[in-house]
Amino acid sequence: MKKGLKINLKGPVDAQYCCHIFLNFLETDVLTLDKEVMKKHQNTLPKASHFLRHEDPCKLTHLDVMGKQNVTEFVFTGLFESKKTELLLFFLFLLCYVAVLMGNGIILLTICCSHLLEQPMYYFLCHLSLMDLCSTSVVVPQLIRNLAATRKDISYNNCMTQLFTYHWMAGVEIFILVGMAFDRYVAIVKPLHYMMIMNRKRCHMLIAMAWGLGFWHSIALLALGLSLPFCGPNVIDYYMCDIKPLLKLACNDIHISSILVIANSGTVALSIFSVLLASYVLILYNLRTRSSAGRRKALSTCSSHMMVVFLFFVPCSYVYILPAGAKNMDKEISVFYTVIAPMLNPLIYTLRNKEMKIAMGKVWGRMSHSRLK
Repeated sequence: MKKGLKINLKGPVDAQYCCHIFLNFLETDVLTLDKEVMKKHQNTLPKASHFLRHEDPCKLTHLDVMGKQNVTEFVFTGLFESKKTELLLFFLFLLCYVAVLMGNGIILLTICCSHLLEQPMYYFLCHLSLMDLCSTSVVVPQLIRNLAATRKDISYNNCMTQLFTYHWMAGVEIFILVGMAFDRYVAIVKPLHYMMIMNRKRCHMLIAMAWGLGFWHSIALLALGLSLPFCGPNVIDYYMCDIKPLLKLACNDIHISSILVIANSGTVALSIFSVLLASYVLILYNLRTRSSAGRRKALSTCSSHMMVVFLFFVPCSYVYILPAGAKNMDKEISVFYTVIAPMLNPLIYTLRNKEMKIAMGKVWGRMSHSRLK
């Protein structure tokens, strides 16, 4: 064992440097520090006794090492580090965002300006399109800006706001999909009682529940994010502020926090996905007694919804069911439910739906006629 190790500190002491100093202390009997530097940094350096009883000295809390949180902004690495690739992605995501705005805007306008709004299925679809517009508008504009910018930064407050807002909108969307599945189940399994069960009051209640449950889901993640101490570094290996990449930057033990994230997001997403799959198995089972024309119509409607469910839940379950420290492709796979699914939803629901096509033709016909007048 080494004796009389002397370490002279010449500059400001950061958390990581302190960690290495006191790790050496654990292997020595004597640690001699320059008295003037020790006095200068006495409020910065943690007590050696804490290191002796700490399980992992490099995983200290912000109170132990710095006395306060010193990260005021975060910097994104983005999807790819290549400038040529980022330029290509800039135009690609710009086109995707325009497609999201146009597609979901057309669905909203068509349903709100036609008789389709009176039908529960289209009532839910209208709210789903609104959530797609909101959730993508929280993430994609900043992603596009960062792809063109030299420095991809975001303030701490804006980061927490993005975390809360996106998970609120995405949480509402998840529970709207559950409501849509319930609507299709009642329509096929109990067709004679459909209008009585899926009345307007119950539809409003399901939407209100979706907003409420989505809010509690996001507020729990926000509370977890706000409780994390960030002492540096501040580089997020992601393209948006999400709880998992933020956990990797926390300067304390994230084991319990990672379990909470899996319980809040991963397990919930996987459970809801399983329930939705079970509901469609029951729907397919009950279609055996229908006529061939009735089966085709029901399958056309349900297949559209199942495609949307798979596009959203499969990548979402993969991302949030794995622990924060694991090496995986979260960043690339998350693009499926943040950008691609909201872009494809309007195409899935309109190209395979005759009622939507007819309603769109009537709405645009009325608008064209009114402009000519």
